[in-house]
Amino acid sequence: MKELLRSTDPTIIAFATALLEGEDIDCFEMDVNMSVLEGGIGIFPRRLMVRTDDLERAERVMRDNDIPLGK
Repeated sequence: MKELLRSTDPTIIAFATALLEGEDIDCFEMDVNMSVLEGGIGIFPRRLMVRTDDLERAERVMRDNDIPLGK
């Protein structure tokens, strides 16, 4: 799996996940428990991971929807 994006904003992660699911691209959110432990103050970013084979397609979906990848 490869990291697609990293964000402290849970709405971006949720939007990106919905877009990827709409394109039949499997994704996995990492660091959810760490961000919950911090108390919701937004210090620790969550990461959205996709399969290596889907990375190019997923990046295109993010660019088409103006979601910054931070790369």
